Amino acid sequence: MVGSKIKRYVITILVLGIIPLIFSFKSSFFEVAKQIEIYTTLFKELNLYYVNEINPAEFTNKAIKNTLKDLDPYTNYYDEQEVEKEKIRREGEYAGIGVSVFYDTKGIILNEIYKGYEADRKKLKAGDIITKIGDQSLENMNRDQMSEMLKGAPNKSIDLEILRQGNIKKIRVVTEKVVLNPVPFFDLIDHETGYIVLTKFNQKASSEVKKALKALKDRGMKNLVFDLRSNPGGSLTEAINIANFFLPKGSTIAFTKAKVKKWSTIYKASNTPLDLEIPLTVLLNEKSASASEIVAGALQDFDRAVIVGERSFGKGLVQKYRQLTYGTHLKLTISKYYTPSGRCIQELDYSNRDEKGVVPKFSDGPVTSFKTKNGRIVYDGGGILPDVLVGYSERNATTNKLIQSRAIFNYITDYVYKYPTINSATDYSFSKLGFTNFLEYIAKSDTIFKTNQERMFIEAFNSTKDHNSFSKEHQQIMNKLNQQKILDLRENQEYLSDLIRDEILKRYYYLEGAYHNKLKKDKVILKAVKILKNKSQYTKILKST
Repeated sequence: MVGSKIKRYVITILVLGIIPLIFSFKSSFFEVAKQIEIYTTLFKELNLYYVNEINPAEFTNKAIKNTLKDLDPYTNYYDEQEVEKEKIRREGEYAGIGVSVFYDTKGIILNEIYKGYEADRKKLKAGDIITKIGDQSLENMNRDQMSEMLKGAPNKSIDLEILRQGNIKKIRVVTEKVVLNPVPFFDLIDHETGYIVLTKFNQKASSEVKKALKALKDRGMKNLVFDLRSNPGGSLTEAINIANFFLPKGSTIAFTKAKVKKWSTIYKASNTPLDLEIPLTVLLNEKSASASEIVAGALQDFDRAVIVGERSFGKGLVQKYRQLTYGTHLKLTISKYYTPSGRCIQELDYSNRDEKGVVPKFSDGPVTSFKTKNGRIVYDGGGILPDVLVGYSERNATTNKLIQSRAIFNYITDYVYKYPTINSATDYSFSKLGFTNFLEYIAKSDTIFKTNQERMFIEAFNSTKDHNSFSKEHQQIMNKLNQQKILDLRENQEYLSDLIRDEILKRYYYLEGAYHNKLKKDKVILKAVKILKNKSQYTKILKST
């Protein structure tokens, strides 16, 4: 009798616990169905009665993207055409002529020419503008339309009209398979120190790093500088594989926590490592994110590498692709990832935007300390903090605005035609005089780069009815704003000089020329080599203090 009462009591408790969950689920489902029905009826009314024709695909695409934009920048919707573009980005292969480009009202501006591909063989140059493809003018064409014009199946013949330095040139090109190697460069810095740069974690990342490691070991490498600077991340699987190269089989490399239990996963090293002993430094900067941080965080937590450079970006969010109807896809954030010690290094708190839309930083609040395998203290929030900080002065708003513009690109295009040859790639430096000339170009010749203050003042001036009454004052204020702009850029002279140097070298000696130069002149690489050469310092950094 007592057992029966207890059984009824337990059943009652379970039912009372389940009922709210059922009602909560039904309420949530009803709310979703309700909102979908509202949108459907709204769209139907607009389509039937709005005075102008509505493009259903365009209308819905905008509605979906506006819905997602307040979540985080990594949750995105892709229509049928965008799915293919995203696939190319992930796989690093496409059919084209071997260029990266800008899109402009004049046409397609060639940004970089990849060595050995069709554009290179046909002597196209960065700064060239494709104004016509076949009989089709590209002037004022939609950028999505332009992006499709140079792509397609391999062996497609295309007639181009090129604008170069005011002159028109006609040329025929043939598309081919273009493969973007995520390891664009590796070499020995000296007889025993190897250098490998990884620019993205696409599907070829671990295999290409493995090839580079083997090649350098065959040449006598005994230390390694692994450069992940400006690597925005990519495949989580590839990050696990690469960390596994240097960590024992069975090691926890990262783990994730998700709303859906099956997506909360512990990622362990499942393969035999390539090298557990080689002294290793990993380079980071403020643009190293996601998969780069997984690799660096794991190696730091196991005291397997000395991290050198600047604090990384801080992207601790994991995305997954979900297939939708009619060939569309949704890439959505499903979880947060954590390093082996338990750190989540996500910097921006997208779920707590203020009323103005400003996203707070976790690093501005309290952070939690964790310990590495050797007992060293590390912290969560705000990316991976290097063991040895080496970098540039903080970039001000003016410098960041400059980098977002095409002013440096345009300056270098003029520079290349002014100076047909330069010193060898390894010896070239962008001098202080060169930087002064660059600032003069920005002040007097450039019409693209405007600071926020300049734009606001220009808009205010243009809104006045009588311009002539204020023309003198207008010029005085513009001169002061221009002077301040130049002073701001001088604050970041070292950073900008190195950036301009690298871009100049790419024009004359391709990407590999810029990297050959870095091996001799890049201060972060030189610091990493110095640490590797000083075995006592290397060991001391990785030991508990």
